[in-house]
Amino acid sequence: MKSDPRIVGIIPARYQSSRLPAKVLADICGKTMIQRTYEGAAEASLLSSLIVAADDQRIVDVVRSFGGEAVITSASHRSGTERCAEVARDLDCDIIVNIQGDEPLIKPEIVDEAAKLLIEDPIPEMATLASKTDLEEELFDRSVVKVVFDVKGYALYFSRALIPHSKTGALQPGISYHRHIGIYAYRKEFLLRYVNLPRSDLEVAEGLEQLRALDNGYRIKVGVVRHHSLNVDTPEHLEKVRKIVWQSSSS
Repeated sequence: MKSDPRIVGIIPARYQSSRLPAKVLADICGKTMIQRTYEGAAEASLLSSLIVAADDQRIVDVVRSFGGEAVITSASHRSGTERCAEVARDLDCDIIVNIQGDEPLIKPEIVDEAAKLLIEDPIPEMATLASKTDLEEELFDRSVVKVVFDVKGYALYFSRALIPHSKTGALQPGISYHRHIGIYAYRKEFLLRYVNLPRSDLEVAEGLEQLRALDNGYRIKVGVVRHHSLNVDTPEHLEKVRKIVWQSSSS
């Protein structure tokens, strides 16, 4: 009988951010953003270990101060995926789950759901998540990535534009729209191949690196969950998260 795959979570964390500098170290009701992200992900039942892949010693020091595991990676990486791959190269594991460092409200079941997609289906090399939405402010917001997938759950396309798109440009009754949740699971060997592929035209046009996989003929399994992620990209997002955490701790 084949043993269960060894699954490692990696949180790529970059110190600089154009819209919110040093955001992973921002305080959220007494804990840094990276600590809240780490502690939420660490509760996932399928992870054998969890590592922060940082580009700055200040992040490493903070993570180690609360008992987490962190390593320094190259400052030249263009994406969190490349940062994950650097760490994954030396790991004895089967599956890597890439967890965004700016997700302080992450639920552990989300991490498990992403990993399960590769455990239960041997075909895809990569998996991610999505959630249904009918909110126009999300669907027409170019900062919110949308995804469409086939009847077997394999991604057809990701876009910042509304997809599927009607002739009128309005939402269509009876159509399910899905927003992408930015968590990824990769088979280790694929991740190491993937970061060495040249950037594709669609990837550059949309500014979405997962399109590189589709452009090169790889399949991405998409799991639909109820959870809506909340990335912290701006000061306004940060204040919203602080309010949510404060209300939760006060109730």
